[in-house]
Amino acid sequence: QVRLVESGGGSVQAGGSLKLSCAADTLIFSTCGKAWYRQAPGKARELVSAMSHNGTITYADSVKGRFTISLDNSQNTLNLQMGSLKTDGTATYYCAADSRPCWGLGASNYKSWGQGTQVTVSS
Repeated sequence: QVRLVESGGGSVQAGGSLKLSCAADTLIFSTCGKAWYRQAPGKARELVSAMSHNGTITYADSVKGRFTISLDNSQNTLNLQMGSLKTDGTATYYCAADSRPCWGLGASNYKSWGQGTQVTVSS
């Protein structure tokens, strides 16, 4: 199983920005699907953004226009730039990768998950 490590979480005021990064110990991001999920206290895990095996990007409606997912092949990291943060963005953010089948984009398709990084947005 691939080891994924998220970083970049923290506390920020509403309207601020944060950049999350997910580092892998193999070149897992170069193939198949990868994504960012989040889970707020008392709520179900939800998809934030995904990048499919062919590079197609999707965003949750709630973050469209404010968040950007990107792949840095030189650093072997999957990034999530978050802007105009809202208080409902408070959650633990998880990186997921190695979707099986490769084109699968549901949460159950991802075989590798990070431990999560906490993001707290205050008003």
